Amino acid sequence: MDSNAALADRIKQLAAENGFDSVGITSADAPPGSVRLLEFLQEGRHGDMKWLETRVAERSDPRTLWPEAQSIIMVGLNYGPAEDPLKILHQKCKGSISVYARGRDYHDVVKSMLKSLARKIVEEFGGNVKVFVDTAPVMEKPLASRAGLGWQGKHTNLVSQTHGSWLFLGAIFTTIILPSDPPQRDHCGNCQACLDICPTEAFPAPYQLDARRCISYLTIEHKGPIPLEFRKHIGNRIYGCDDCLAICPWNKFAATARDARLHAKADLIAPDLAELSQLDDAAFRRKFAGTSIKRSGRNKFVRNVLIAIGNSGDKELARRASALIEDHSALVRGAAVWALSQLASDEARDRRAAALTTETDETVLDEWRNF
Repeated sequence: MDSNAALADRIKQLAAENGFDSVGITSADAPPGSVRLLEFLQEGRHGDMKWLETRVAERSDPRTLWPEAQSIIMVGLNYGPAEDPLKILHQKCKGSISVYARGRDYHDVVKSMLKSLARKIVEEFGGNVKVFVDTAPVMEKPLASRAGLGWQGKHTNLVSQTHGSWLFLGAIFTTIILPSDPPQRDHCGNCQACLDICPTEAFPAPYQLDARRCISYLTIEHKGPIPLEFRKHIGNRIYGCDDCLAICPWNKFAATARDARLHAKADLIAPDLAELSQLDDAAFRRKFAGTSIKRSGRNKFVRNVLIAIGNSGDKELARRASALIEDHSALVRGAAVWALSQLASDEARDRRAAALTTETDETVLDEWRNF
């Protein structure tokens, strides 16, 4: 075994000792997904995610981001759920929160582990390093695929033969020249379960995503009112969507996350919509401190809760929506109007008549007109 191969093996050993479940190495050359990214942007499929446009060159080529980079160490951390996340979708008065957001914010967890691993690499082998977790212009999924951690499935997410759909990804760029691992072959075959299950038909074709139709995008990234055509399809999904991930047959090999920080908090597994609808800014920050959900902000989150209330079919929840008709946020008021329209009550009709003469926000007025 040559010295570089032995070095790579030692780095993988260190990654495992630091708690990572998967690790692979690739060069700092441009990943193969660059062309797909450009097509995605040209089609406008990124919606409100304008930040994807601003650093395309760096996202397309790691060496544009850091010219000294020679190799990239890609790591994966399993966040597999303890039970099928699709079960909650049948509990209409409960909110469905994406598996990745039910525990501690993965950005914090993975970054701390990456920094620890990076320090050990520098101490033992020298060189310079930079660590990245999701927020930097790095194409983690194509790089992870090329490093052998898995392959990008037809839903565009990474699939692992060992961990199924449930891997958080992180990257360590290094000036050390390391041998690359072979890329993972695509094992999707004829299966298209992930495409068929999508409630909003967000996949124009296999391996293509239109984020503007994706429930994860609509409930997390989208800043305005959720388009009418998607509201019924959202069901009780109040933060993200796991359908295309959870249905993947490769999950039969997946295990529950080993790291307890990634385990679901008890109050985030099936929270009551009635309780969530009452959150003000301060209560929202307290409840979701330390989680990814806090990043979305109270107004967008309560907007989602109200869409779920409208889809619940529970007339008792109408008063929860009614209480938010005069909320300080027009985004929340508009969603409250829609929820009331779905749970139509006499009080709601009375409010409509009053609102059409007093409401000043045009977006909310449109909701009342469509009541």
